Amino acid sequence: MPLNLPQNLPAIELLKRENIFVMDSLRASTQDIRPLKVVILNLMPIKITTETDFVRLLSNSPLQVEIDFLKMKSHQSKNTPAEHLAEFYKNFDDIKENNYDGLIVTGAPVELLDFEEVTYWKELTGIFNWARKHVTSTLYICWAAQAGLYHFHGIPKYPLDRKMFGVFKHSINQPACALFRGFDDDFYVPHSRHTEIRKEDILKVPEVSLLSESEESGPYIAMSRGGREFFVTGHSEYAPDTLHNEYMRDLKRGLPIQIPENYYRENDPEKGISVRWRGHSNLLFTNWLNYFVYQETPFDPKEIEKLDELR
Repeated sequence: MPLNLPQNLPAIELLKRENIFVMDSLRASTQDIRPLKVVILNLMPIKITTETDFVRLLSNSPLQVEIDFLKMKSHQSKNTPAEHLAEFYKNFDDIKENNYDGLIVTGAPVELLDFEEVTYWKELTGIFNWARKHVTSTLYICWAAQAGLYHFHGIPKYPLDRKMFGVFKHSINQPACALFRGFDDDFYVPHSRHTEIRKEDILKVPEVSLLSESEESGPYIAMSRGGREFFVTGHSEYAPDTLHNEYMRDLKRGLPIQIPENYYRENDPEKGISVRWRGHSNLLFTNWLNYFVYQETPFDPKEIEKLDELR
């Protein structure tokens, strides 16, 4: 999918080197079609890396996608240059009157805190509530998935004895769901987290469907509101070296960290990385864009606010 990105965004040149089709806003303005409008709420500290991960996965479809990047006004990022944030990011006040076809909310390194202890929790839940009226379909990723399930449905998270860290095999509970078109029966997903949600808590909430899970890493994808909300506990968007970089970072800090499971060839960092989640990741985002965004969103973005009334 050709992506309409802000001119000079670092991800553009990085992805062109991977032969991924992206375009800046100047070229996109000459195409006479309605682009899908997707906003990415980036809660990760190193924002440029996360931008590139998601742009890579939104780039394989014949439609044009226009992306806005959103940051929290109530939290000051210390790991991304202020100039980058000023040029490419908006605050919620800048977009709250807009409607979007899709929203992606990233993970965040705050999972060991209680939800209400997160400094930007009030602002974040305000955006969650706004999205229910102003967005056709939302993907909540990793900690954001836990936060969304807790905020909307009271589903708690639990601390793990040790970090869920590696690439784990998953299965599909509802193969008829269009999100899984083209998936193999078993597929792999990276996880990197210190907390979990539990299957038994999800099953207590009739408004939430558990679509996919893993014997090792637990619930993976839950859905509510007929596909207008997906809660994805893993990191399908991760680049091949992301877990490696996290592992080496924690080793250097002297933190208790195990080798990421099912990640290195023969579990030996010296033998390199075995990437086994890329095909699933591309299908996941392409299917979401096609079946739950493009085919569900109205041509007039103003009509998004009426979707609940029309169903």
